[in-house]
Amino acid sequence: MASKWFKYKDQALQLRKEGLSIRKIEQDLGIARSTLSGWFNEVQLSSAQKKVLLKKWQLGLQKAREKAALWHKADRQKRLKEYLQEAEGVLDALNVKNEPILELALAMLYLGEGAKKSDNLRVSNSSPLILKTLISILQKIYKIDVQKIKCSLNLRSDQDPEEMKRFWSDELKIPLENFTYVYVDKRTSPTKTYEWYKGVCMVRIGNTAMKERLMYVANGFCERVLKTG
Repeated sequence: MASKWFKYKDQALQLRKEGLSIRKIEQDLGIARSTLSGWFNEVQLSSAQKKVLLKKWQLGLQKAREKAALWHKADRQKRLKEYLQEAEGVLDALNVKNEPILELALAMLYLGEGAKKSDNLRVSNSSPLILKTLISILQKIYKIDVQKIKCSLNLRSDQDPEEMKRFWSDELKIPLENFTYVYVDKRTSPTKTYEWYKGVCMVRIGNTAMKERLMYVANGFCERVLKTG
């Protein structure tokens, strides 16, 4: 018994001989691909037709990839927007004037970025935002005099030490004379430094007790979190 699509066989074969793809014929005639594949076993395409089909397949694949990339980008933007809204909710629930919250934030920052084996408080970072936040909390909680804060820089070979000292001095509101040492890494000479990178600045305060207190707060917080299961 002939299939329900048999009456379209001659038309389908003619379209195939003209160089149309199986996918295109399937879409136009509504015939199952398995049926078309069986019919087309007897159709021999020329090299030119095969090249055209290959080019169309490659173009279709490229368009599909571009479409998928756009979808993923839109989905990523949607999720990012949701995460940012949730983050705003977290920030709105915090009282950033609360000293225990500020000190915990400072302690966790030090746990991640601070020198653990140093006798004094030292934090190195390439982000002005992180170091400005560090200094701001130190001044709010411990009433640190800015004159007691010393800085040093670690720069790449194509960075000007005086220019970078002025940059960090302006950003951190630390007097230029408080920048006591600049190290230039000569090994970086073969490559050019990105404009946004201003080297690594170390902020240090000669206060062992303060450093130990922050470490105690940070480690104690982690231990209490773990105890809650």
